[in-house]
Amino acid sequence: MAENKLAHQFAAYSEWRKALVDSICDYRSWLNEQELNDAQIDQRISNLLERLREDKLNVAFVAEFSRGKSELINAIFFADYGQRLLPSSAGRTTMCPTELLYDAAKPTSIAMLPIETRSSDATTTEYKRYPDEWKVVEFNVDNNDSMVAAFKEVSSTKRVTAEEAEKFGLYDPNSADDAMSLNKDGSIDIPCWRYAMINFPHPLLEQGLVILDTPGLNAIGTEPELTLNMLPNAHAVLFILAADTGVTKSEIDVWRQYISGTRWKQKGRLAVLNKIDGLWDELKNEKEIEKEINKQIKTSAELLGLENNQIFPTSAQKGLLAKINGDETLLVQSRLPALEKALSDELIPSKKEIVRDNTKNEIEDLITNSNMILESRVAGVVEQLDELRGLRGKNEDVVEHMMNKVKVDKENFEKGLQRFQALRSVFSQQTNKLFTLLGMEALKVQVHTTRETMIKASFTKTIREAMDNFFLDLKGRLVSSDAQIDEIKKMMDVMYDKFSKEHGLRKSEPPAFSTLRYQKELAKLERAYKEQFNTAFNMIANEKMTLTTKFFETLASRVIHVYEVANRDVENWLKAVIAPMESQVREHQLQLRRRLESIKRIYKATDTLEDRILELENIEKSIRAQMTDLKVLRQHMGNALAFENEPEAKVA
Repeated sequence: MAENKLAHQFAAYSEWRKALVDSICDYRSWLNEQELNDAQIDQRISNLLERLREDKLNVAFVAEFSRGKSELINAIFFADYGQRLLPSSAGRTTMCPTELLYDAAKPTSIAMLPIETRSSDATTTEYKRYPDEWKVVEFNVDNNDSMVAAFKEVSSTKRVTAEEAEKFGLYDPNSADDAMSLNKDGSIDIPCWRYAMINFPHPLLEQGLVILDTPGLNAIGTEPELTLNMLPNAHAVLFILAADTGVTKSEIDVWRQYISGTRWKQKGRLAVLNKIDGLWDELKNEKEIEKEINKQIKTSAELLGLENNQIFPTSAQKGLLAKINGDETLLVQSRLPALEKALSDELIPSKKEIVRDNTKNEIEDLITNSNMILESRVAGVVEQLDELRGLRGKNEDVVEHMMNKVKVDKENFEKGLQRFQALRSVFSQQTNKLFTLLGMEALKVQVHTTRETMIKASFTKTIREAMDNFFLDLKGRLVSSDAQIDEIKKMMDVMYDKFSKEHGLRKSEPPAFSTLRYQKELAKLERAYKEQFNTAFNMIANEKMTLTTKFFETLASRVIHVYEVANRDVENWLKAVIAPMESQVREHQLQLRRRLESIKRIYKATDTLEDRILELENIEKSIRAQMTDLKVLRQHMGNALAFENEPEAKVA
């Protein structure tokens, strides 16, 4: 049976990440053993390890109902269970966005957020902080029937009045399509749940895969969090079409506006032409069937603005059946392996590249800092040895002169320390100024002010101006932050240069930093706002309250997240800027004390010159051994970073 290439590559990616974590843990243990660690370095390593351990790979599935989306998820990820895990039948089965993941700290269960929460301003992301708001149904992972029964709960619906449905944003009295969904008594069937999270220990989910199963395309517009947060941040989005229906107008609109990458400029967006088994006609030969499939591919590609090879024809139902029954011929005919290969080839390498680049920069900075400390130590010991060897055969006056010289060096350095403390004070002031610009409190006030202005607005022009000013203010803060960052870097450059010349400390280049990536994230959100709401038509077509309470709340939530990440990254950068100097200053101060103490002991005849020289020679050997160890650790981490998946040939 052909191996699932996606599962194979994802397992290899997880092993690569684990090897990277192990090598960083080895480095941390070595730092502790050699007494080279400190609170600041340890915190940076902890943050790095946490990011790697919490690393997730998000794959979203988007389709109109009855396109076989849930069946495709079953076929790609859950065929090993021997039956359909996610409900998959004719009509609508996915009634709310459903996240499949695994968190070992939580029970094997389904957590569901009641649909009534849509009447509040809070986003689903905010509700994740309040477990009491969710209904939790536990299930037995060893009992397939128990799992299937629990999973069906996600598809539950309830009958409510049209007024209630309208309050939840699920019914528009002015929509002809919505009018058709009314029951004879004027009621309407709506989902019981707004969002669901299925937590269970599937091997891929345990390794960090997160699957997002979205409801039909109508939900894309009614839940802004999908369009502004979940889909843009997914590492891959599979857009499922059906060979028996072709590409509809609503599918073209959703593809262009939310998925194709024109707004987000991201890789990993794939179009899947499902249900090709509907074209398998026993009255046609293979060539005729292939011609019909190619015709559908060509039409779909033209309508979506893609190349033919970017449309992946498949039969999820036959692929699932083939995997369950071990039917190799049917699996090949379903073309599911080709889709899995395309997904793994596009998804895993790009994700790995991002993680590798981010990790490599941090590791290099930490090791360079460790190496600088060791070089400083060995330079100090060599200097002491030169001084002491120069004292061989010399009288007490020469020893006293040498002692006085070291005292003068120590006094001069202590004056330099006063300047360093003054620098720390200025650095602290500049840092406070930077965090004032990026401050979360000021941002939240701005969010509140914009929200209030929009709610009170009588005209669409006022709403538009409020949003324009909101983004203008955000951009201004980041641009000013860049100027402040540049000022801090210049100040540190001058100080590094000064200490290098005056005290022989090794000059270190403070790392560069820019807020450009956060500016780009905000620009994406601003484009989303302009595309959806900054036209007269959309301003009129969307009720003002719906705009402010749904779209703006999600938008604001994303902006706050961007700023939280920016604050964390800036904090790490500031530590990286000041840490090397602090380490070197500490080391230099320690070396001066040791030099003075060493000469004092010889002057007072409490120690023999040769004994002290021998002691220092042993210390030098020890430090040089540490430097060799560090080179080996650096090589190990380099190997871990460069870890490649098994050769293609090994994948059946």
